[in-house]
Amino acid sequence: MLNSIVADLAIIKERDPAARGTLEILLCYPGFHALVLHRCSHWLWGLRLAPMPLLARVLSQLGRLLTGVEIHPGARIGQGVFIDHGMGVVIGETAVIGDHCLLYQGVTLGGTGKAHGQRHPTLQTNVVVGAGAKVLGAITVGTNTRIGAGSVVLRDVEPNSTVVGIPGRVIHQSGVRIDPLAHSALPDAEARVIRNLMERIDVLEGELVRTQACLRELAAGRPLFETCRGESQNLKDREILEFLGESPGITG
Repeated sequence: MLNSIVADLAIIKERDPAARGTLEILLCYPGFHALVLHRCSHWLWGLRLAPMPLLARVLSQLGRLLTGVEIHPGARIGQGVFIDHGMGVVIGETAVIGDHCLLYQGVTLGGTGKAHGQRHPTLQTNVVVGAGAKVLGAITVGTNTRIGAGSVVLRDVEPNSTVVGIPGRVIHQSGVRIDPLAHSALPDAEARVIRNLMERIDVLEGELVRTQACLRELAAGRPLFETCRGESQNLKDREILEFLGESPGITG
């Protein structure tokens, strides 16, 4: 437990430019306080002998009252985890958080349904979850993944990915070094798809005008000197379908 607390201190010093020293972190960082209390309550929870589980829940509720961070004592949290600011963070009973993960305020690692067993997310090593993001269900978020602020993630995410939107959509960025604090510097997938749709509308309107002109030429009995067939839009269609989470099924 002590090693985990030391690692939590070290990661705050490394990642938060506002941290001016150990004493300030010990006194002024509610995310750190919540993790320390959770590590104590998790130890009590693991004893499984009455009244230890109840005491663990009471301690976790005390932590919620003091810090605004609600962590079920059954959740498993690795070393070097940083909950930045932390207010409104909720972490469910069967959630698993790997080493060096970063969670911002308002994050929810929640369950779905009433089934017993694993029903909360697993975050592998070095995952960043942006402010207000919701990760729901017994899913796995791969190593080095970033989840954008306000996203809602409902499906497994492969390593080295970026997730944005509602529901969360994956944009792979394998091999690119990412600043873990830059959780707002994410690709605007919605804007790109809307731009592609607008370009497609322009192309279709142009093809319609060309087709009408061809029909007028044919009706007048004049020969056609240019094709009435437009260029393929397979690439645009593929990008739009990938954004919607569907298999393109398009051949070039």
